[in-house]
Amino acid sequence: MTREELAYKVLPGFLLEIMKRYLRVRVFGVRHVPVKGPYIVIANHSGFMGFDALMIVHNLKKLKRRPPQIIAHKMWFLSPEISVHAEKMGLIPAKFENGLKLLESKKPLLLFPEGEEGNFKPTKYRYRLRPFRRGFVRLALSTGVPIVPAIVIGAEETHITLSQIRWAKQLIGIIVPVPLNLFPLPAKWQIHFLPPIHLEKDLEKAKDLKYVTELSKKLRRDFQKEMNLRLRDRQLVFV
Repeated sequence: MTREELAYKVLPGFLLEIMKRYLRVRVFGVRHVPVKGPYIVIANHSGFMGFDALMIVHNLKKLKRRPPQIIAHKMWFLSPEISVHAEKMGLIPAKFENGLKLLESKKPLLLFPEGEEGNFKPTKYRYRLRPFRRGFVRLALSTGVPIVPAIVIGAEETHITLSQIRWAKQLIGIIVPVPLNLFPLPAKWQIHFLPPIHLEKDLEKAKDLKYVTELSKKLRRDFQKEMNLRLRDRQLVFV
């Protein structure tokens, strides 16, 4: 193993454990995550830095020994210089075919149905889910693997987004967030894994745009209700 390979293998876990302690991450409901076979973790997205994805994977690696691979935003693959590091960290471009290939290989995956609209939304809209994309529903219907919702609380306060430059999407293909802070604020985090959602494998329904759209809207409504319950029980954010 080369020195570079060793760094990618050891250093991220070491740094993430420090970050976990800094953010005082507490994990609930990990029993709902399957111990074998493929599954799809879906989570709310925020904080523009992608810490929510890293914390979910890091904690599942420690608690389940089977961390999902991250289906990542295309910003990680805009140039060869960036994408080579993304690939070494295990990130996969957000394409339906990539997700399907992982699941058919019996590997779990993590994706964010809100996409960049959730990750880069201004903090004034915190914990208000943006519309879900339909890919995760199509993947579940195409394979029959369970969907495990994961609610992340704390990321919205760790990185503050003042606004966003939406017209940048026309120039470079992505929305550009306007952050208040780059160094993470020490908000206390919670990650709640909810009971799996089982959709029967049905290739015809997976191709039915109307059915997939309505189902993704329903799952978004259910997710929002569950997140509101966790937020209601939350006490102090930073203390």
